[in-house]
Amino acid sequence: MDDVAVAASAARAAAGVLLALRADGALTGRALGDAGDAAAQEAISAVLAAERPGDAVLSEEAADDERRLSADRVWIVDPLDGTREYGEAGRADWAVHVALWAHGELGASAVALPALDQVLVTEPAPAPPARRNGPVRIAVSRTRPPAEADAVALALGGELVPMGSAGYKVLAVVRGEVDAYVHSGGMYQWDSAAPVAVARAAGLSTTRIDGAPLVYNEAELSLPDLVVCRPELAEPILAAVRTGR
Repeated sequence: MDDVAVAASAARAAAGVLLALRADGALTGRALGDAGDAAAQEAISAVLAAERPGDAVLSEEAADDERRLSADRVWIVDPLDGTREYGEAGRADWAVHVALWAHGELGASAVALPALDQVLVTEPAPAPPARRNGPVRIAVSRTRPPAEADAVALALGGELVPMGSAGYKVLAVVRGEVDAYVHSGGMYQWDSAAPVAVARAAGLSTTRIDGAPLVYNEAELSLPDLVVCRPELAEPILAAVRTGR
């Protein structure tokens, strides 16, 4: 398998065990989320160990191995992004992230949206649909929408759309459900690596909230903010953030 196929296979393996656990009905809420984290980690680890045994792995659900900092190839993984949403019956806004960082750049990556039976990959890249008529729609956290998003909505005459996991929100931009995702205030490399890779492949703008590049496989695990949007909205959004601050 090539790297994209490996990423997709790992994401699908995790999606399968997560859907099975949810359908079983024996667990709910936090207990279901904890079991899902562990099962999805095991599923992804098994695929990567079989297909790319020499590569390093950075995962939310495993101890950080600093050998990744000198490695040429590192898989950046979030086995279950949106644990809270996964534990709530009927919610679809959770995801599985599998990204390959190679020689300084994000590359082959896959994001599964298991509840929607979708896996989006970097190759072939998804094609975002034309923007829908109406106000600019800005995805934000359900629990901690940032003040910067309010400033963007005010400047652009937009509306905020609360959603669950970071991966789901990024792919909501890719899929045309919203036009932008603005986040500030807490996130890690695994929360955004795979969805950002897919968004970049789809031609979207992906930056820090101040316009700086998003950089991965850094020693500091925190990568606390980002803006993912349709390219024509990038400068208006970043200008609104600067003005709002």
